[in-house]
Amino acid sequence: MKRNIFLYLFIFTLLINVFTYMYFSNKQKFEDGRFEKLEAGKKAIKDSLEAEKAKLSDANYFALAYNDKALDYFAESTDIATLEGRIKDGLLAYNENPNGNPLTGYDALNGKNFLINKVQVLNHRWIIADFSNGKAWGEVLIKYFAEPNGTFKYETIETLLYADTVN
Repeated sequence: MKRNIFLYLFIFTLLINVFTYMYFSNKQKFEDGRFEKLEAGKKAIKDSLEAEKAKLSDANYFALAYNDKALDYFAESTDIATLEGRIKDGLLAYNENPNGNPLTGYDALNGKNFLINKVQVLNHRWIIADFSNGKAWGEVLIKYFAEPNGTFKYETIETLLYADTVN
């Protein structure tokens, strides 16, 4: 009887050791696989971020803040963000005209005035803007000049009204 107890105890200990060994070896494989997946995901996110940075760089190619030659036109002490804000605010102030924004080059259509919605300052001389009257949409290229008193003078170069939006 004593001999059977030692035999059962030995078998039980052997089984515990086998299960413990299997648990820890599989746990390590699982953790290694998980780590590899995280590294692969990290690499994919990094590649995606680089691609988005390249797209942003391409999109900002025609932007005043990234155009060194255009920035040379303004004094070095000029804060470009403030300058762009003043240019845009001056342009959007024309929206308060009761007949609509005259820089769009179009009179009211179907009783609705054209107003400028979105503005992008391209360089030290040009602005491109999106305008609409709620139904019809278009774009306008505007030339601007910085006056010595700090204001801006605007002049429409070309306008485009999308024909498929006019009803």
